[in-house]
Amino acid sequence: MNAETKHPREESAKARLDRMPSIRTGDDYVDSLRNRGVTVYLFGETVAEPVDNPMIRPSINALKATYDLAISDPDLATAHSPIIDAPVNRFLHIPTSSEDLVTKNRMQRRMGQITGTCFQRCAGLDTVSVLHSITYDIDQKHGTAYHRRFLDFLAAAQRANIIIGAGMTDPKGDRSKRPHEQADPDMFLHVTRRTERGIYVTGAKAHMTGGLNSHWIAVMPTMNLGEEDSDYAVVGLVPGDAEGISYIYGRQSCDARAFEAGEIDKGNARFGGQETLTVFDDVFIPWEHVLMDGEYEFAQEMVSRFTAYHRASYVCKTGLGDVMVGAAAAIAEMNGAEKASHIKDKLVEMVHLNETIFSSGIASSHEAKPLPSGAWMNDSMLSNVCKHNVTRFPYEISRMAQDIAGGIVVTLPSEADFEHEIAGPILKKYMKGKDDIPVEHRQRMLRLIENMTLGRNAVGYLTESLHGAGSPQAQRIQIARQMDAEGKKKLARDLAGIRD
Repeated sequence: MNAETKHPREESAKARLDRMPSIRTGDDYVDSLRNRGVTVYLFGETVAEPVDNPMIRPSINALKATYDLAISDPDLATAHSPIIDAPVNRFLHIPTSSEDLVTKNRMQRRMGQITGTCFQRCAGLDTVSVLHSITYDIDQKHGTAYHRRFLDFLAAAQRANIIIGAGMTDPKGDRSKRPHEQADPDMFLHVTRRTERGIYVTGAKAHMTGGLNSHWIAVMPTMNLGEEDSDYAVVGLVPGDAEGISYIYGRQSCDARAFEAGEIDKGNARFGGQETLTVFDDVFIPWEHVLMDGEYEFAQEMVSRFTAYHRASYVCKTGLGDVMVGAAAAIAEMNGAEKASHIKDKLVEMVHLNETIFSSGIASSHEAKPLPSGAWMNDSMLSNVCKHNVTRFPYEISRMAQDIAGGIVVTLPSEADFEHEIAGPILKKYMKGKDDIPVEHRQRMLRLIENMTLGRNAVGYLTESLHGAGSPQAQRIQIARQMDAEGKKKLARDLAGIRD
């Protein structure tokens, strides 16, 4: 394709967003995803309409809830945007105070309580927060116009009330090599050519949370870069249905239960998470949507700021933890074991671990400081401590929930067996706990615990807790950089009376 060939979707963000009906309700959001013509691969087949696919729909429902919460609790889930001088969904709001970040954390916990899974908007929110400040800083050094482009896009996005996904994690290939050293240059998303109208990019973004459910995607570097990696130092805003983008859906434990009859065995039939491998094959980005092109020296700072925001965002897991504590307490009662001292002690420990996560995350928001652009950013040390707690505590909370539930959490027969004319009455006789609690209630609670600790939503509560926003060693590196051991040694020397 030569420089004069025009892609059919080569148009401005404002033009695309102005054509799009503004989204207000969750139902509006679901409707906005229909008939987009996106290419999606799942179980070796292409998906005709993702909205109606039973495996994909629960993840859409989780995002739908972010719109519904803004209506039912606007104090929590909306904020006044100075960019358009109007209320906006908090998931599109740039934090301009520590209180903004604190309220964001409270909203994230509430969303976890409502959905019991990953609701897929935090990475996008944290991305736009980073882009506000990093585009401003690049402009200050290089005289570029990135910040103005970003503000124009965000204004249109806020008015249309869309979802912006974060495209950060590259496949990376050989981890011992830099991006420009890879045998296959596509292991990191990169600019392949530039024209008068814009740039073209090729590569992929892995583990992309809610990728398919986003209206737009912000692609950005995944690591610090050197001068030879300048073609990989790219930030761009891309429609989720842009020419050249395709999605390969991530497999999750027990996901095939979505296709079974009934809903009990699904554990959490309404809500689920989503991760995709999002492939970019010669995707065009017009200059007005390009927010970094070759300014490699800002890549590391961009990633550092993203982690400061996003690692504190993992307070969302405390909402899931609240559900887990509730499920464990409920099943203990159904089993007739709620008065046992060791059960009470395990529940106390679960709450203690859950609140420890929340306390470090919300403390990082209270300790936030303003950046030159006017956006506020979480305290990086406390944010990393929050995420490091998240890499461990949900696993222990889940272990205790399984302990309290008993072995039946993994040996419970299927819903179809409970409905069988011969096996059903036998199961309803022997699977009973307390006499005054229906057997079905016990089934449902056991399946919820299974769903969150072993099944589909264990992705959002456990594995994502471990690897999302950086695996555990990434937080330890950041904590080590900020621990100020020399300053602390000086405090000890002074008190010990040691004079150098």
